Amino acid sequence: MRLGLACADFTFPILPHHQVLRLISMLGFKGVDIGLFEDRSHLQPSSEFGQVSRSARHLRRKLADSGLIAADLFLQLALDYESCAVNQPRSQRRRQARDAFLQTLDYAAGCEARHITALPGVHFKEERRSESVARAAAELAWRVEKAKEYRIVFGIEPHIGSFADTPQRAAKLVQAVPGLTLTLDYGHFLPRGFREEDVEPLIQYSSHFHVRGADKHGRASSFVANTLNWKRILEVMGKTGYRGWLELEYGGNNVTDTVGFRDYFQSLGHARGPRN
Repeated sequence: MRLGLACADFTFPILPHHQVLRLISMLGFKGVDIGLFEDRSHLQPSSEFGQVSRSARHLRRKLADSGLIAADLFLQLALDYESCAVNQPRSQRRRQARDAFLQTLDYAAGCEARHITALPGVHFKEERRSESVARAAAELAWRVEKAKEYRIVFGIEPHIGSFADTPQRAAKLVQAVPGLTLTLDYGHFLPRGFREEDVEPLIQYSSHFHVRGADKHGRASSFVANTLNWKRILEVMGKTGYRGWLELEYGGNNVTDTVGFRDYFQSLGHARGPRN
């Protein structure tokens, strides 16, 4: 299996963005995950989407100068999970979220990104869970079809706080929306008692992967304390035909663990970008 290693730009929040890209390149990565997180990342929807084409060209130049590829654009429109959720009960909010997604597609095309990640939605307590899920499925299906027009792969990250907060719920959602994929992070399941074998079936639906360490209790850990069986995960990826990137996600300026995982994966195979 040929490994395509990427690093998130939001791993290094205290550095200017151009220095982040240079550092990621200096660390030997070929891909970078770009965070488009409103109010908490270098690049934000409110600033980047003001002039989408110009912003995208600027990012493309910065990536080229650093020898990097945009492995993923991760879109989050608010700090909270509810106000701009794809399945917001308020139709006006849903329209605004759709407009932002269309801008993200234009932005991705402009910086030559081939993958977009977003959040799946939440269960709004004033309604039945099935209603929240059905509305999210409809909105996600619309996004899948729009992304196809750009030849971009669209994935959602099942996470703590969403309605897709268990492996079973995540699998049920992706099965209900043809073409939908997952950006998978074991770190959203293991801390709540799920076993590695509970999460493993989700690999077959995954198009992008977030890599972090986990200790024997399932808690986020350093590379040294990691007990998550990454060799097993890579074996399953090989069997299921996984073709995406492995993005080393340590939010908080943690160079040590990013480098540790980089060296580990490079020791297992020749690192390069995934096949197109």
